[in-house]
Formats: sequence, structure tokens, C-alpha cells
Amino acid sequence: MAIRDTIDVSSFASTQLSLLDQELQCEIQETSSLISNHSPRALERAGQAITNLVVSSQRTGLGGKTVLELSPDTATSTSGDLPEHGIRTGDIVLVAEQPAGSAKKREVKDLEKKGVRGVVTKVQRSFVGVALDEDKDDAACFIARVWIVKLADEVTYRRMNQTMEKLQKMSEAEYSSFIRVLFGLSSPSPVPADLASDSDVGKIEWFDPILNDSQKDAIRFALASREVALIHGPPGTGKTHTLIELILQMIKRGQKVLVCGPSNISVDNIVERLSPRKVPIVRLGHPARLLPSVLNHSLDVLTKTSEAGAIVKDVRAEMDAKQASIKKTKSGKERRAIYADLKDLRKEYRERERKCVTHLVGGSKVVLATLHGAGGSQLRHAQFDVVVIDEASQALEAQCWVPLLSAKKVVCAGDHLQLPPTIKSLNSKAGSNLKTKGDADGAKMIKGLTLETTLFDRLLALHGPSIKRMLTTQYRMHESIMRFPSNELYESKLIAADAVKARLLRELEYGVEDGEDTTEPIVFIDTQGGDFPEKNEDDGDSDYSKKKGKSSLYGDSKCNEMEAALVRLHVTSLVEAGVRPEDIAVVTPYNAQLAVLAPLKERFPGIELGSVDGFQGREKEAVIVSLVRSNPNGEVGFLGEKRRLNVAMTRPKRSLTVIGDSETVKRGSAFLKKWMEFLEDNADLRYPDLSTVTAGG
Repeated sequence: MAIRDTIDVSSFASTQLSLLDQELQCEIQETSSLISNHSPRALERAGQAITNLVVSSQRTGLGGKTVLELSPDTATSTSGDLPEHGIRTGDIVLVAEQPAGSAKKREVKDLEKKGVRGVVTKVQRSFVGVALDEDKDDAACFIARVWIVKLADEVTYRRMNQTMEKLQKMSEAEYSSFIRVLFGLSSPSPVPADLASDSDVGKIEWFDPILNDSQKDAIRFALASREVALIHGPPGTGKTHTLIELILQMIKRGQKVLVCGPSNISVDNIVERLSPRKVPIVRLGHPARLLPSVLNHSLDVLTKTSEAGAIVKDVRAEMDAKQASIKKTKSGKERRAIYADLKDLRKEYRERERKCVTHLVGGSKVVLATLHGAGGSQLRHAQFDVVVIDEASQALEAQCWVPLLSAKKVVCAGDHLQLPPTIKSLNSKAGSNLKTKGDADGAKMIKGLTLETTLFDRLLALHGPSIKRMLTTQYRMHESIMRFPSNELYESKLIAADAVKARLLRELEYGVEDGEDTTEPIVFIDTQGGDFPEKNEDDGDSDYSKKKGKSSLYGDSKCNEMEAALVRLHVTSLVEAGVRPEDIAVVTPYNAQLAVLAPLKERFPGIELGSVDGFQGREKEAVIVSLVRSNPNGEVGFLGEKRRLNVAMTRPKRSLTVIGDSETVKRGSAFLKKWMEFLEDNADLRYPDLSTVTAGG
């Protein structure tokens, strides 16, 4: 097979280092600016912080770190639940005493003097768990009310940089045949044309008998591939289901497998599905959910409950006793003595724990971790036959290389026709302007390479479709909802499974009325005519603008209040017909529109509001998409990104409602024009009456 383009490995690594540095600086600057310019309450509303917390418990966690459980202060919370927030497991946060509402602008460095950094280990309705950084014990004893605020994740960047530096310094003699294939210096080993009759993978005893033909073909292909295989999973096609079978087949062949994903959720999803299969698995890092199936395989629990864990149990108990005694003493001298003892215990604990972890990881058939978590000390000397990367099309390539350097083969699963990872640095595309320390060593920068170019994208461009298999039966959407994305993006190859292809809202098992909103799979509420204009952040008369204040938390975003009124009317109609709010999602490309739609959550508890980008990988029975853009110039901004639209239109199971101005939208791109024409021809088309909206919205 002809190779499209070889890539100089050192130049690739140098370019990645430069791009990563730009991205990190952009994140640090953005975080600093947000904290400096906004009150804790405003940061909480924007999903960047949680306020009014108290320390409800304190214990010793993995690595001997102090773990705080932070709960709502009963003086400010009646329900005992945390407010709506955007803090997730794995986030790097600062825990600090909460400044008074009248406090002047806060600089990050000032906050850090009084607070302590940590990693979010658990997020529940009633508390957040944070593992504090070491050597900051004095900050562990917060007495007053505290808040946590999200910071830039420098740890992840450090892991990616270390990996890229290793790659940069490798001599050509050190490149394995696997690395040579991934950079186009060699061709992938050929795979037999007819895998179903192949002597090695043709006759497979399937663990799951209900796999479809495209799933079986993808598994055979991944098993037969020597260096690399891509599994392309369009929305709803059972990608994770396929990966579980693949992992089980690899274990059966005696292979040691490392399974990674860009987020805790992507990894835990696989842990949940693997755990009933009774194979020895270890989940590194912090489980994102507290489901027993995940928790019982986490290193945190295994170091307590396994036979190997007994060797660390007594030290942990002694440390917990010391932690508890800190609260009981008011004497600074006694407290300092306790901290000195804790320091020594922590050292002994880490040594014992390291041996325990080596034993657990060595005895496991499958190890699971986030991509950057695979760079931790637990896997420093581990080798794997295969690395399986789920959601590979949403991961930075540099992140993927963290586990790849210890592997002989990779299977990447994802969908490059949905959104790539979010990149904040505006100049990340300006490859020609990059400057790094690599330049001084004579390493060339690769023009046109951006952080948005994922490993999945690059390998597909490098070696062509021969290294890819696509899953073609989808189990999520009504056939009509599936039709447009299938025709325009997936070569008309998607087939709706019999169980889903004709299901409607009126057939929901809990009883829904038979009406115009529950019997149509696609509704298009077309606001053409100019009566539903968009507003941007400079329009001071909008509710959003008034809420937003001078310095925007939402960036240069757009909103459309009249369109939001249409959303409210449609949601009300669905709920009155019997559809439960928790089965409805409203998604929009614009964060400013989310701010305008926020009151829906109070009116319909359980309804989900989200940005299109944040809703990737999710699904609901009914999805309403608010397109926002309506202007005389036909400007659509980033709505023109077909991968964003693909995510928006493939979230629903039974009902897709699109609200937007077809006159504006169809002028945005050829893809948008086709979509508007498809909706006009295939949806239940409605033209809203402005007076009705004004009265009812």
C-alpha cells in the first residue's frame, strides 16, 4: 500500500510541544482573568466554581494524600444538595477560604497563598471530594466557609510534554516497527481480505451472541491487524459494546490490554460493562462515579481490600487517626508535631503502597486509565500487547502518546465526523509562526498541524480507509432523524435497527398523549422573516447582556430571546402531553443562549440544558435544538461547522425539534443549505406566530 506522507518524528514532537505550550498559557491566562474579574457567585453560575462549602470530613486517600469532603454550608443550603455547577472528577481546583462578597479583585497567586490546590476525586449531589496536594497540610484544616474554583490542568500538560520530549529525543534506531507505522515510515502489515473465513479470526466464539455483522467485522479486523486498527463508530452504533467484546477476545488470546480514554467518564463506562464479566481488571486514577462496579476495581479500593492491600492498611489507619487528632488540638506546637509524624508516615505509606500497586497491576489482564493517567508512576515499567483508545477522535494526539510509548499495537475507536477536542488557543492553527526550544536544535515545525488534528484523523489521512472499519447499524435514532447525517456524512451506510427505526414519543412506556408534537419524529419551527432576531453581547437591552455585566463569562457569544420563548412553548407542550422533563434536552451552540434558557430548569426540574459541544456522547428521547442565528447578512459563525451540527442532530431517540431561521442558516454553507432543504421536505414544518409567542413565552 502506498504511504501518503511520512512525518519526521522529531519535527512532529517539536511542533506538538509548541502547540501545547500555547494552549496551556491560554488556559492559565483565561483562568486568571476569570478569577480576577468575577465574584465567586458569578464563577459558580458559569460552572467554574462552587461556593458556600464547609469541610464535612477528612481522610487519607490514595498516595497518602489528604482527601477533604466539602458539603454545602447548612446556613445557606436548605436541601443539603450542591447547586448546579460545572466541576468534574479529575478537575484541578483551588480550595480556599471564601472571600466576602465585597472583596476586591482576587489574583490567582493571592488565592493560592491562602488556599491549596487539589484534584477532584468524587462528585456527588451532596458533596465534592478533593485530594489535596502534598506538603500543604496547614491548609487542610479549614475552619471558615470555603469555595473551590477550577484551575488550568497543568499536570496533564506536564505528562504530554514529557512524552513529546521523549519522542523528540529518540534516534531513528530506537523507533519500533509500531512507531514507524504510526508516522508513515512503514506500511501497516496487510490484513486478509476475507476475515470471516480466515484461519485465525474467522471462527470466533462470541461472548455476546447478538453482535451485528459490522461489529463482528470490526472486531475480526482489530484482532487481525498487527500495528493499528481504527473502529469508526457513528452515533448510536454500539461502539463501546463492540470494544467490550474486542477486549474479551484479546484476553482470551492471552494478551495484556491497556484501555484508555480522554475522560474519566469514557473509561468508567467501559469498567461498568467489563466488571460483570469477572476478568481481573484494575482502574487507575479516581473513579468518576460511585457505582460499586467501578469502585470495586479502583486502585483506591483494591489497596484496602485485596490481600496485597493488607500491607498498607495499618499505616493508613494510623494516618487517619493523626488526621482526626489535628481537629482536636488548638496548640500550634502539637499540631506541628502531628504534621511531622504525618510526613514520616506518608513516606512509609507510599513505599508500601507502591509495592502493592505493582502487584495489583501485574496480576491484572486489563488495566484502565485516562490517557494522561497512563503516565503515572503505577505504569512506569509496564508493557502492554495492545492499547485500546476509546473516544480517540476527542483526544489530543499528544495525550494518546502517553500510553502508546509502552505498546506494540493500538486500536482507536471514535468518530472523526463529530467534534474534535476543544482548543482554546486562537493561534493554534498558525503553524508557521511557532517558536520553541526545538527551533534552536534545528527541528522543523510542521505547517498546518494543529491540536485539533487527532491521532484518528492523522492515521486515516496517512494510511487511508484500509486501516478502518465502520459500524453501520445504529440503535438510537428514528429512521427519519438518522437519514440526513447518514446520507451527507456516513456515505448512506447507516441502517436503523428494527427496534428503533419507527419509535415515537407517543409510544413511551409511561403513557404519552397522541398529538402533533408526539407523533412526528422531526419538527422544524422556521422563524424566517426577521421577527426573531439574534442579539450579541454588545446589545445592552437583552436580558443576557444585563446578567452578563461588563466582562463576559461567555465570550463573544450570541443569544436569541424570542427563539428561547419558542423553546419554552415547545417544552411546555411536550410536558403537558405527558413527556417527562428528564427525557427532554435543549441544546444550543451558544453559551449565551443557555444563560437565557436557564429559567427552564426551575420551571421543569429534570430537564437538561447543554451546549452542543458538551452534549456529545449523550442521548435523550426528545431533543430541541436552538440554532440562535437570525440576521440579514446570513452570518452563522461556528454554526457552519458540520461536525457540530452532526452532534446536534444525532442526540435524539424519538423526536428532534429544530428551531431556527432558514433564510439566515441556509446562506451559511452548502451543508447548511442541504440541511434546511431536508428539513423543509421531511419535517413537520411550522411557522410561528409572533403574537402567540409574545403572549405565551
